Amino acid sequence: MKLESRLILALDITDCDEAMEIIGQTSEFIDAVKVNYPFVLACGMEAVRELAGMVDVICDFKVADIPNTNRLIVEQVRIAGASGVICQAFPGKDSVEACVSAAGNMDVFVVTEMSHPGADRYLMQVAEDMAKLAVETGATGIIAPATRPEKVKQLRQLVGDLKILSPGVGVQGGSASDTIRAGADYVIVGRAIYQADDPREAAKQIAQEIKGAL
Repeated sequence: MKLESRLILALDITDCDEAMEIIGQTSEFIDAVKVNYPFVLACGMEAVRELAGMVDVICDFKVADIPNTNRLIVEQVRIAGASGVICQAFPGKDSVEACVSAAGNMDVFVVTEMSHPGADRYLMQVAEDMAKLAVETGATGIIAPATRPEKVKQLRQLVGDLKILSPGVGVQGGSASDTIRAGADYVIVGRAIYQADDPREAAKQIAQEIKGAL
């Protein structure tokens, strides 16, 4: 995955035509697109294949099952031509290792802590251990919350050179510049771009903010 604008667009929508239109408007300002289950349930894995011909695609399936099921999911993501997949750490080391093994040349990103307020009950308590697991299993990187840049900074110390992708910029209140300064490699932005009156301009402004923080 390229490292230029450091902006990843979260395409959390279910209208396939709209999705493709937004990609066309924002492609010059983004390094990758993140798609999730609502997008795939509405548009199918064929839409992932189509997107993968235009831009790097990360499948945010938060894979969280036994090792064999994880392997089957990641294999389908790889066959579709995606560049990366996101998995959960809590099923354990063998489940994460199954994702890494099945990924081949794809990137695997491990969730350490999510960006919403409810993450404080469970995930925040074990985020550091999950980050260490990402290192142990040979994952590409971790997911850390832009809504809590102090946690991004803390986790950076644990994961070394692993990539950090940070969701929560925009509608959830995270700041792109603060997150990059805290040590994130990429920020993930969804609604602040695709719900904007001018998605292209919104993506451009966030990309400029990131650039100014480097």
